[in-house]
Amino acid sequence: MSRSRTLTALSLCALLGLTTAACSQSRPTQAKPHVDPAGLTLVDRTAKPNSAVDKVHWQLDAEPRSLDLDVKADTGGNTVLANVCERLFQMQPDLSVRPFLAETAKYTDPTTLVLTVRGDVTFHDNSPMTADDVLWSLKRHATAGMTESDEYEDVRSMKRTGERQITIRFKKPNALFTKALAGNGGIVLNREKVRAAGDKYGSPGTEDACSGPYRVESWQSGSKVTLDRYGAYWDKDLKPLVRSADFTWAENENTLVNNLVTGTTDGSYITTTTAVAPLASSKALRVAYGKSTRVFTLIPTERGGMKDPNVRRALSLALDRRGIAKSGFGGLAQPWRTPLGPGAWGYEKKAFEAAYDKLSGAPERPTKADLEKARKLVGRVDSPPALVVASDGTPLRTLLANATVDAARKIGLKAEVRTMSGADFASLYTDKALRRKVDLVPDDWYITKPDPAGFYDNALTGSPNNWVGYSSPEYDRVVTKALRTNDDAERARLLIDAERRFSEDAVWIPLVQAPNVLVTSSEYTGAPASMAYIAYPWLADLGAKR
Repeated sequence: MSRSRTLTALSLCALLGLTTAACSQSRPTQAKPHVDPAGLTLVDRTAKPNSAVDKVHWQLDAEPRSLDLDVKADTGGNTVLANVCERLFQMQPDLSVRPFLAETAKYTDPTTLVLTVRGDVTFHDNSPMTADDVLWSLKRHATAGMTESDEYEDVRSMKRTGERQITIRFKKPNALFTKALAGNGGIVLNREKVRAAGDKYGSPGTEDACSGPYRVESWQSGSKVTLDRYGAYWDKDLKPLVRSADFTWAENENTLVNNLVTGTTDGSYITTTTAVAPLASSKALRVAYGKSTRVFTLIPTERGGMKDPNVRRALSLALDRRGIAKSGFGGLAQPWRTPLGPGAWGYEKKAFEAAYDKLSGAPERPTKADLEKARKLVGRVDSPPALVVASDGTPLRTLLANATVDAARKIGLKAEVRTMSGADFASLYTDKALRRKVDLVPDDWYITKPDPAGFYDNALTGSPNNWVGYSSPEYDRVVTKALRTNDDAERARLLIDAERRFSEDAVWIPLVQAPNVLVTSSEYTGAPASMAYIAYPWLADLGAKR
């Protein structure tokens, strides 16, 4: 879970419930670059490296809160542990997945999944991975309070049914469960190591309990995390070129930019697009863009000002998305009509693209007709509310908040910005009392799997992310059916219907979508440019250009 409360993707063979043994275990070749609608050339991975590197210095946006992703999962922790901890399925740079620690995955009926795990995997203490380790790990993920526990809500039972076999039975069909096994919900841990560490597991000074190509050498709290290449890694076909990597974190955007430009750090996955312009102009750096599902969005809260769909529709019509993209993102974002980026279209892409093109209600730049329609919608509301838009005081969110206030005032709504601390802004996701002080939260939201079903469940009646209290029996019916449908074409049809309903009711108000951004020293290459880096061992692909 994360702001995308679901991690992962699934290959076609697994999605259809077929045996996946025949799916290739070889690493995919670089796909041809393609052009994003914003005019950027997107690549899944950068060019293949040619030589080894002794030490890489990598920059995170923040220090990991924990190296136990069951307890606390954030971008920093995911970026590091993608190279350390392995999953039953593995996301690829093109955002597809392949079987990994699971050798096969087969649905024997709509509510029974049988996994056969590999028999040649060893953990970092050289002990073998067993089906008991897999079962124990899955049950740990499913424990109430763990970050991935919601992925297991439909699970009825999990049992070892053979030497290398796990059988999972569900209360009802769940089309997304196997996808969770390619994210943090599918990490396999050495149960004896975790048990020995107890509550300290994942904190500075404890060893990891994983099987990946890198191991945690140390975590100096407040300073750095160091990974070392694991010499006894079980997959002998993988030959990582980087021997060791130090992960540090920037205090702010200016520090991040300075560290990259001066060579203090060798690379970073950039989550703040406003930092990209000064980096792209440096001859010492290489900037690559990849697929993403990230969209900057206005999320309505419980306060009440956005409860009426007419207010939400009116505000969406009045927003200048083209101006936001130009002023806040330096040309790296494009106006967008849904809160879900195109990286989510991992199947039936043409159908999703065609449906997106038909959406209305979120113009790039409002026309006079749009503004007039918005004013009429506001006129239908008894006692139009005075809106409060949250900001954490950073330049980007201040710009988004001010643009929202400007749009509201143009259509006859009173509006103001409420600036709060970064800590309070982050707490809006967990603190209802804080959310009741604002009507709109401008923030980026993403899912880390190419399946829109992982997003549209946020608007189901009673969903914890459905702050505004949206409720539509027909929407609930369509999304619930999609979540239980394994057939790609049928699930896409249902989700396109859900997207239309979501957009017509302006449940959330999309602004712009942005690509994933990888920045490295010009000396380095090989890492994926897509957002797969949060679950794929990207460091194992990195190396020197010459």
